[in-house]
Amino acid sequence: MNAGDIKFGEWIEKGFNLYKENFGLVVLASLIAVALSVVTAGILAGPMMAGVCLITLQLVDGKDPKPEAGMVFKGFNYFLNAFLFIIAWGVALIVVSFIVGIVPCVGQLAALFIIWAVQTALMFGMFFIVDEEMEFWPASMKSFKTVKTAFWPFLGFFVVTSLIGSIGAIACGIGVVITAPIQGCMLAVAYREVFKPKNAQAGENKPLEESRPTEEKEKPAE
Repeated sequence: MNAGDIKFGEWIEKGFNLYKENFGLVVLASLIAVALSVVTAGILAGPMMAGVCLITLQLVDGKDPKPEAGMVFKGFNYFLNAFLFIIAWGVALIVVSFIVGIVPCVGQLAALFIIWAVQTALMFGMFFIVDEEMEFWPASMKSFKTVKTAFWPFLGFFVVTSLIGSIGAIACGIGVVITAPIQGCMLAVAYREVFKPKNAQAGENKPLEESRPTEEKEKPAE
């Protein structure tokens, strides 16, 4: 993957359209996820995020029937890896940003950049956990390896979507339940554009005749 493969504007547009078309569903799922994450002091943040990722991926894939908000609870199927993904990286970011932030003058800016950079590197991690049923560490590393091939475009995409998703925080933080799903939809679109469904990989759905070797198809009749 190279910078030219990052369809910045297209992914944002598709994600926003997905959000508009499924506004009630994604906002309700987000509300459930945020509420349970808050009342459990973050313990259920991972599974709830996994559930939201499942919903957005099914919407992107056009699954029929459409997912319902209750699908957010299917995130519990990935409880351990989703929990470790959020807790391990969350704690690591807090510790690193605190240490770096102590440095005079540039410390806080450096800490902010580190947070953005790490979050960008991990942007596909939770999707790998729910879509490919990967463990949290391999999922994190696969996301990192993907993003590093075109880090700066991915960073720009992630920062812009994060700013869009956090607009609701202006309204005493309550509105973030409405705007956060926008980023979720955009990330889901980006993930699916980069990683096609397994049954849609090249050659897998080709007719048998097309999948035969050329020399076999061109073998003259005896």
